Amino acid sequence: MASRQQLRSLTEEIICPICLDFFRDPVSLECGHNFCRSCITQSWENGQRHSCPECRSEFPKISLRVNWALTSLAEKVRTLNLEPKKEERKLQCEHHQEDLKLFCVTEKKLSCLICRDSREHALHKFLPIKEAVEVYKNRLKSSIDSLTEKKSAVLETELTQKRKISEVREQASSLQTHITSEFTQMHQILTEKEQRLLRDLREEEERIVEPMEKNLQDIRLKLSSIEVKLSKLQKQMEEKDELIFLKEEACQKKSIKEEYLPLSVRNTPLSTGKFNGPLQYTVWREMMDIISPVPASLTLDPNTANPCLVLSQDRTRAQLGEKPTELPRKVTQFDQCTCVLGLEGFTSGRHYWEVEVGDKTEWGLGVARESVERKGGIDPRPETGYWVVWLIPGSGYLAGTCPSWSRLSTSVNPWKIGVFLDYEGGQVSFYNADTMSHLHTFTHTFTERLFPFFHLGSNDDRKNSAPLTICGIKGH
Repeated sequence: MASRQQLRSLTEEIICPICLDFFRDPVSLECGHNFCRSCITQSWENGQRHSCPECRSEFPKISLRVNWALTSLAEKVRTLNLEPKKEERKLQCEHHQEDLKLFCVTEKKLSCLICRDSREHALHKFLPIKEAVEVYKNRLKSSIDSLTEKKSAVLETELTQKRKISEVREQASSLQTHITSEFTQMHQILTEKEQRLLRDLREEEERIVEPMEKNLQDIRLKLSSIEVKLSKLQKQMEEKDELIFLKEEACQKKSIKEEYLPLSVRNTPLSTGKFNGPLQYTVWREMMDIISPVPASLTLDPNTANPCLVLSQDRTRAQLGEKPTELPRKVTQFDQCTCVLGLEGFTSGRHYWEVEVGDKTEWGLGVARESVERKGGIDPRPETGYWVVWLIPGSGYLAGTCPSWSRLSTSVNPWKIGVFLDYEGGQVSFYNADTMSHLHTFTHTFTERLFPFFHLGSNDDRKNSAPLTICGIKGH
């Protein structure tokens, strides 16, 4: 009976050096070393050159020979239910073949006792392996804790980003509903107006055509009566017998003497002016009373106007004067900046107005809180109660945002500016009123009365003398 040592020696002979298990489909390399076919194939597929894992011999081409003897022997040993004993290897110094018991902190490598005393490691710091493991595990724990903290921060950032994305999608969905609702209302107004006009046209048509149809029936009856009598007269003309002809002539005298009332063509034209006039303008005028908001008819408040400003009689236009007025100053006036507020303030609702800026070289338009400071210079930012866009010489079109102003993107110089205020929606938007292209939007939660704000800038040697004019809708 084979001894335990013999069995151990036998099993060691049929163990693959790569997987450390009994050979499966063993193959031999040209150097004579044996491996499982799958082990050596996978080893080469992982990027290693075609070399032997045992002796490092390299081969110009792959040549795997099946080792039938090892195949048979491995199968026989496997039937004995023997477990391959994996080789227990102790790490040794590659230079001195001594056990590795130290860790060189300086070079971050395992070392033996001889390495510590060699000139190569002179002045190097060493630690016993257990202490080194403890030190580096503590460092690793610190790194893990730091990365865990960073991971938590990134996860929080991820959640915040997801929340922001969700907010944007919800806002987009809400705006989509709003847009659909607004256009549905306009479509409904237009459809109802169209149907009403078509109905009126049909009724007008029937009112005019009905008596004309009746007159046509009378004409046809008269025509039929005339044709009957004409036929009789033609037959009489064809009569050959003179006596009979004269007899019939005597009978026809009475009917011939009957007078026919003259008939005329009825001609009552349609009222085309109602149906063929400026329909689009007519509908637009009608929609103006329904659609909200429409450009508001604002006026300027002279009690807030800077003394250098001159207001028109109807208070819809402000212009820089030659010199300040000598009227008594009011506490409600802007005393330094050439500003003026609208007369009407807003604490709710949606409002829109348009202001002609023309060829002015400097201006500011928007809304301001009732409580804004009017003495001295102004600080036109949302934090101080101003939501304003500006044209500033040398800087272009800007929005008074914080911490720094935002440059507006516009390919043309607007002649008119549209200002839209949605108090409950917390929105102040600006448009090029000529094209209704969007310029900028402020968002804020409003809690105080807001007034339209107008800034005329400096005179700039009369280059900026043009007025700011509040535009109403013509004919409205």
